[in-house]
Amino acid sequence: MKQTLIISALTAGFLALALPAQAADCYADYKAKRDNPLKLHYGVIQVQGDCSKKSAKAEVAARIGADGWTLLNVLSVFGPEGLKQRKADAGPYYLRF
Repeated sequence: MKQTLIISALTAGFLALALPAQAADCYADYKAKRDNPLKLHYGVIQVQGDCSKKSAKAEVAARIGADGWTLLNVLSVFGPEGLKQRKADAGPYYLRF
């Protein structure tokens, strides 16, 4: 009984430590626009939370909106393994916001 309780507590502790690390390794690529004059950009941004498109949409819209951009679409969410292939396409909007 005592061993089970200790193992459960250790497991919970390790899971609590692992979850923030996963959230920190979540990225989204997106398309955005500005009006007057019309400007478009493709970007890559690091997001927090559960690493879903739905969660990323709200966060990306708020962060780029502070700089006058309107989110058109979150294309995908991915881990650090997807960063290198998107860097050239995102140009100055690679991890900018």
